[in-house]
Amino acid sequence: MQQRYTYTAMLFHWLIALLVVAAFTLGLVMTDIPGLTPTKLRYFSWHKWLGVTVLLLAVLRVLWRLFHPSPAYPASMARWQQSAANGLHFLLYVLIFAVPLSGYFYSLASGVPVVYLGLFELPVLFKASTELKPVLKAVHFWLNMLLAGSVGIHVAGALKHQLVDRDGVLRRMLP
Repeated sequence: MQQRYTYTAMLFHWLIALLVVAAFTLGLVMTDIPGLTPTKLRYFSWHKWLGVTVLLLAVLRVLWRLFHPSPAYPASMARWQQSAANGLHFLLYVLIFAVPLSGYFYSLASGVPVVYLGLFELPVLFKASTELKPVLKAVHFWLNMLLAGSVGIHVAGALKHQLVDRDGVLRRMLP
């Protein structure tokens, strides 16, 4: 029985985690900058690039996961904890798709195209919409808050398994 994640799965996990933290932090910083400055516009571009990259990596991660299942939980782990962990992992997967997509849709509703790395314009799926813009802004914000909270719970659970249970759950994801 496989006891650890594959190195590819670890790479996807840690790279997406790093990019999510960077995008979230940049989102907080850029929205606190008053007015429309060149720095703020640059940060918005970087934020979008991070989001698109997370989305692309999420697709690859799910494809990898389809053919490389995660290792089994330790036998000592209670069934309710396994169910909670599975539910949280499912939610995290949903959010690493939903957050970038909601940001993309918010940009479109704002009438601002997303140009990945300044080179590739993503398709404009719908026209700017003054009705959709505030809704999608709120959706993007609250999905981000849900993602931040879920990541916090995920990290707390990993630390609990490492420091309290000492059952090797965290080591499965460490290279």
